[in-house]
Amino acid sequence: MSVHTEVKKITTHQLQMMKSRGEKISMLTAYDYSMAKIIDAAGIDIILVGDSASNVMAGNETTLPITLDQMIYHTNSVTKAVKRAFVVADMPFGTYQGDSHEALRSAVRLMKEAAAHAVKMEGGSEIKESVDRVLSAGVPVMGHLGLTPQSIYKFGTYSVRAREEEEAQKLLEDAYVLQACGCFAIVLEKIPSELAKKVAEEIKIPIIGIGAGQDVDGQVLVVHDMLGINKEFKPRFLRRYADLHTIMTEAVQQYITDVRNKDFPNEKECY
Repeated sequence: MSVHTEVKKITTHQLQMMKSRGEKISMLTAYDYSMAKIIDAAGIDIILVGDSASNVMAGNETTLPITLDQMIYHTNSVTKAVKRAFVVADMPFGTYQGDSHEALRSAVRLMKEAAAHAVKMEGGSEIKESVDRVLSAGVPVMGHLGLTPQSIYKFGTYSVRAREEEEAQKLLEDAYVLQACGCFAIVLEKIPSELAKKVAEEIKIPIIGIGAGQDVDGQVLVVHDMLGINKEFKPRFLRRYADLHTIMTEAVQQYITDVRNKDFPNEKECY
């Protein structure tokens, strides 16, 4: 039997087993109770409460404005709905870079107040001290390399990362650093597929890709993107599995028409 069918609750141990067996790991974002309940019941392995909530839920241009309190709110909403999936919460910008003690305090709050199962942090060797301190407290950490949206003003673009040999070598070295620290998995975002394949082959912990090709251990997408709720975002790596924007728009328009025409509510819908 596969891990997908035999496990009632996903843990870091099961995720490692899935890598060793060659079973692909599925991961989606969620930010609220209702969406998380649907995704979890459908059988997703990991739910990421991403700082992308800053974009898709709050309408900000970048992920940087979202606060720790807001991430705790979103994560707590998700964990209440989840029965099977492993829930990872993003550590927001400013809560771990450069101060390992602040990193630990932030991670503990996400675990205690929001019931997260793990946290995710962007960066490699430059955040090693923070990763070490968070892990020392028994908090599982997922790494994130490649395109790191919290560093958007440093890079100035959301284009593919690590095309050049020097940056590709740095990424591989950072993956080794995160593995040595004790991270249970790493997200690789928007990097060449050949580099992602090399990382997945050399690194022993699960490698989750987004825009990183087929040869990694799992995939992650933002749920609002893959369901077609957000129609403006159209990167090459995104596959839309539904067109909820059209479905929801038509439903709302029909509701408006029915109210204006006095078709809703009808006699059967009254008390």
